[in-house]
Amino acid sequence: MKKIHVAIIGCGNIFPMHAQSIIENDSTDLVAVCDIKPERAEARAKELGCQAYTDYMQLFDEQALDAIHICLPHYLHAPVSIEATKRGLHVLTEKPMAIDYQDAVDMLETAKEAGTHFGVIFQNRYNAGVQLIKRLLTDGTLGKIKSAKASVTWDRSDDYYAKSDWKGTWDKEGGGVLIDQAIHTLDLLRFFVDADIEYIDATISNRGHEQIEVEDAAEGIVKFKTGTVAAFHTINYYGYDASVEVELYCERGLVKMVGDKGTVDLFDGRTFIADNDPNETFSYGESVKSYWGVNHVKQINNFYDVLVNGGELYIKPEEALKTQKMINAIYQSGKEKQRIWFD
Repeated sequence: MKKIHVAIIGCGNIFPMHAQSIIENDSTDLVAVCDIKPERAEARAKELGCQAYTDYMQLFDEQALDAIHICLPHYLHAPVSIEATKRGLHVLTEKPMAIDYQDAVDMLETAKEAGTHFGVIFQNRYNAGVQLIKRLLTDGTLGKIKSAKASVTWDRSDDYYAKSDWKGTWDKEGGGVLIDQAIHTLDLLRFFVDADIEYIDATISNRGHEQIEVEDAAEGIVKFKTGTVAAFHTINYYGYDASVEVELYCERGLVKMVGDKGTVDLFDGRTFIADNDPNETFSYGESVKSYWGVNHVKQINNFYDVLVNGGELYIKPEEALKTQKMINAIYQSGKEKQRIWFD
């Protein structure tokens, strides 16, 4: 069987998660990597035995590709994705889908018109705790979610922002703690409730990083059309990366997710617990940040399984688009200091 020819565009911190997943997949062949910094692209290419590029347009012109992975600064997700899709390439991009909601819409519409597959990385949906909670919600065991809350209290130092020419900026990152760190947890909150949003009422502020433009704190309410009220709070000047916390108060039980571990206490006395396998490790040969988890490989394998065997992606791009709309509405509410109503 002819292997799927893949290139990774962007050779930064998240690159190893994608590279290892592609290397270990029997259906794929990593043929090229691309990065604006020649030394970084060449080093990655030498490690992996593939071609190095510094210009993605040249990459597209010279390589007979089938798919690309986008591991770039946020502002480049849309233009690179749209160009690749117009050339008939399948695209898997890191979160967020884009900076702007309309750009995200254009990315998805372009893929639909081209008949190509398009995916967005939200690997935490594959966590064992998340899977347990979702199953008990879907099969009716927990009943309706009455209320929910989520907390992401992490730490990003001044040095973290100083090392980057795009993080901490509105035009290139698109925001701060919301679009870069808390987006995963807010995606899970929406995944659990699985309902349309009625309104969002939020605040955003910068309280701990004087040298950046964007928010490092946000809080608010998401009201769903089912009646569920969800509260969220996030900062990234907490001093350390505390475990993410999500709580769901349901008709028949209480759900608590702390880090990757999910605990469901039903009011009839039954308890269910699930956590990621501690023996699941990442083997690329360099350190991996714990908050990334090890589930990139599961989502990437699903992407290529669909390309080879057909079917639908487990995390559909329409789901990523809904999360993009939620994030952008939080920003709009915070900037305009008013409630944002959804159609």
